[in-house]
Amino acid sequence: MDDKINAVLDAYHERIRQEEEGYGVTPGNSAREWRDTVLLPVGPETGQLINIIARSLDAPNILELGTSYGYSAIWLGEAARAAGGRMTTVELADYKTEYAKDMAAKAGLSDVIDFRVGDALEIIAGLPDRIDFVLLDLWKDMYVPCLEAVLPKLNPGAIIVADNMITPGGPNVKAYADAVRAAPNLRSILLPVAAGLEISVYEPG
Repeated sequence: MDDKINAVLDAYHERIRQEEEGYGVTPGNSAREWRDTVLLPVGPETGQLINIIARSLDAPNILELGTSYGYSAIWLGEAARAAGGRMTTVELADYKTEYAKDMAAKAGLSDVIDFRVGDALEIIAGLPDRIDFVLLDLWKDMYVPCLEAVLPKLNPGAIIVADNMITPGGPNVKAYADAVRAAPNLRSILLPVAAGLEISVYEPG
């Protein structure tokens, strides 16, 4: 990690610290409205892990579903640059994308990250094939539809990482775990890292 990236990660970590101190739903706001104002990042442990995995790939084509405010995009964008690849990150909220783009520019990663705003399924449909790494970190009811949409576009050996598979849990998380483990061309393991990561490898045939 160079100085620019470390400085941006430090800024994110300070925001995380401040948000944790003020944790909770503010009066008059729903839980979902509150979640749209805070980072809710994968955290440094997961960030380091996905960076290591993505860096191990040869010129990877990386897809992130759920940019949010861009924390994990820094980890994955750095990996893409180091490994000679590129990254596409998808977010429904334009204001989150603008924040993420600004942070990526400060980190010196603008040239390797393609920011897309819109419906994840529509954007996946328009992407070329040959995806090597996918991070799923959007609304949990989108996990299974996104898995189904992205599977035909994966390269052999591609890796899918799904976050929040232990915490907070729930029926949508279980549905994804069932789906990914039932898929004939995927091998999966659940790792108790941070909020829980389901890591799957695509092995066609």
